[in-house]
Amino acid sequence: MSELPDIQVVDIRGGGPVALAAVRRATVEELRRACIACLPPLAQRLLPAADVVARQWLNRSASPYSAEVAAIANLVGEPGVFMINTSYEWACTAAAHQGSGSGPVLLRTLDWPFAGLGRTLTAARQSGRAGDFWNLTWPGAVGVLTGLAPGRFAATINQAPLYRRTRGDVLRLFDYAANAIQTLARVRFAPPAHVLRQVFETAGDYRAAVDMLARTPMARPVLIALVGRTRAETCVIERTETNARVIEGPFVMANDWLEPRPGWESRSLAFGSRASNNSKDRRSSLEARLDTIRQPFEWLEPPVLNWATRVGVEMSVVEGTLRAIGFEPVGGNLPARRATSMLDLASQIAR
Repeated sequence: MSELPDIQVVDIRGGGPVALAAVRRATVEELRRACIACLPPLAQRLLPAADVVARQWLNRSASPYSAEVAAIANLVGEPGVFMINTSYEWACTAAAHQGSGSGPVLLRTLDWPFAGLGRTLTAARQSGRAGDFWNLTWPGAVGVLTGLAPGRFAATINQAPLYRRTRGDVLRLFDYAANAIQTLARVRFAPPAHVLRQVFETAGDYRAAVDMLARTPMARPVLIALVGRTRAETCVIERTETNARVIEGPFVMANDWLEPRPGWESRSLAFGSRASNNSKDRRSSLEARLDTIRQPFEWLEPPVLNWATRVGVEMSVVEGTLRAIGFEPVGGNLPARRATSMLDLASQIAR
């Protein structure tokens, strides 16, 4: 068996995501094609118009990174960059547990249907007013979904449950469309991944991050996992566009509110499906494994590891560790296969 490739580590403190896209332009195009390939034929034909709509919405939003997205779109020269940078269609699983050290450990998977996200995963060292941070990202993306600010905090984003105006499986597509139209027509807040990047750039510690994430409106409902340096610095922030609920203490989170709310439906990993690896199954499985973890990624087993898993991550602020693995699809409902060696940034974080 051939050796798996390494996850690329880059320092973009001097130029940010635009510099990364410029250096890895071919990878940006590869990922753009992979994302588009998942769309039905009609949606692919409508992509240029949809990208214009996404660009107009982002320019009107509170995001400070719209110019970066425009610069990356100009590099690529094809439609899709604005749509991808404003999309919010992933499902994930996350947990904070105490581990064997003195501080909390944040575990997370990122589940997204697009091929290529595992093998092109990139660990980018970025900077802001509050200091440096590490962003597990991809060339062409400007936000933060998974990040570690050494000595400050670590955070991840999970997709929130679906707001239902209707009932039953048949009308679920209507609810997806109605929620999207509501955002495009009326909401001018920044996308959650853009807000999280702002937090990494400006929040000096865990408490400042909690405050900023709880009070900053966001374009869509979102679940945010956050840990700091001590056992007391652990929480889930459950956000709608304008309201936040901060739930402190160790947690296991998938794609539902920790405390169910009427009118909301947990996310599954197949559109319109409640089968196999749904939110409840993933959460229960990970919760049962936390007390038995002895080795890195020992917890990453089905159904937490599933056909859509592209990234597995372990982060500890107090221990200064960030480990990651990329995954790629095998086909059907089989769990994704490992596509990279395990990245361990402990030595670089310690510098």
